Amino acid sequence: MKAVLFDMYETLITHYDSPLYFGQQMAADAGIPESRFLSLWQASEQDRTIGKISLEEILEKIMRKNRCYSEKLLTRITEKRLEAKRECFCHLHPGILPMLTALKEQKLLTGLISNCYSEEVTAIRESVLLPYFDAVYLSCEQGVGKPDARIYERCMEHLSVKPEECLYVGDGGSGELEAARELGITALQAVWYLRRGSGQPAAPKPDFPQLGTPMDIIEFLKEVKRT
Repeated sequence: MKAVLFDMYETLITHYDSPLYFGQQMAADAGIPESRFLSLWQASEQDRTIGKISLEEILEKIMRKNRCYSEKLLTRITEKRLEAKRECFCHLHPGILPMLTALKEQKLLTGLISNCYSEEVTAIRESVLLPYFDAVYLSCEQGVGKPDARIYERCMEHLSVKPEECLYVGDGGSGELEAARELGITALQAVWYLRRGSGQPAAPKPDFPQLGTPMDIIEFLKEVKRT
């Protein structure tokens, strides 16, 4: 193996060890009935994921439609949302940084392939994790997200590696593991953040090797070398 490609959310970091600030919480702060807020918020998810609309733009649209727009309110909710995204990086699994350091010590290339929104791009690019990656491919910047093969292919092209030379590690949301496997990448499911009943978008997938801790990636690579 020459490269390890990672998902970000619920793989390297998790939303669920921090106070949540999702659509329900934003609706409450805006004073908009949750069902009204979520009908527009959820409908915008794909456009937010591929960078067609920013957090500020969709919030302004929702507020104006509900006749509660003010610049002050928009700024307050935007700042709270970004702070919640930054907070995720303060609660890393204790094995994340040692695992990334070990990959660097072994001279393996690392890539990040993440579906994310505009506010998450900001948090990711400010984070302690960013320097560990040789390639960073974020859906909001790329205009395409997982499970579209193009975002994987762009990352691999940047790293000058073939699919059979890569591992992909993710929690399994957005069909990411299946898409990686279809490309010929060895796909592993990260389950160290997964909790039943938490509302997380993914669940254990028995069709993929499961990693209980981040350092299990290092053990998997050792086993690959032995065989």
